Amino acid sequence: MVTLRIITSVIEGFAVTVITVNTTAGRLTVEQRRTLARTLTDAVLVPEIGQFMEAARVGFQVHFVERAADMIAIGGVLAADSGQDVMHIDVAVMDADWNPDVRAEVIERILAAMAEACEVDVPAPTWWVNFRTIDEGSWGSGGGVTSILDLLNTGVFTPERAATIRAALS
Repeated sequence: MVTLRIITSVIEGFAVTVITVNTTAGRLTVEQRRTLARTLTDAVLVPEIGQFMEAARVGFQVHFVERAADMIAIGGVLAADSGQDVMHIDVAVMDADWNPDVRAEVIERILAAMAEACEVDVPAPTWWVNFRTIDEGSWGSGGGVTSILDLLNTGVFTPERAATIRAALS
């Protein structure tokens, strides 16, 4: 438990990952947002650090943004007119080892979490996920510039994952 408190205090205040879910107003219930706050965090957390670790959750933020259906369009047609189930999930992560396989894993995990929370068998083709990396030295938190390299020695990352991140950033 002491280790978890130390890790939490090191990570606390660092926004390592921000997931923004954009939907039409009223699309998600409060209970679905509660579920997604946890499952979307875990969808990125596990591939990012190489394992599940409760203490690492403090470095993740999930934002829910709702827009009126007449403020979103696909194919030149307002969602209010088409009735399409439109969602856009934006994932912003600190620069690390985000090779195509890891990115694909994150995107698939996010879409699966969305489908499960929304109680559908498969994600709608109008649910889009963007995966963005923020360059090293371009992320700030807690009054200064944040580096993923500062977080690699916290014990949150598996040794293997920390090594691949160091190699990718060298």
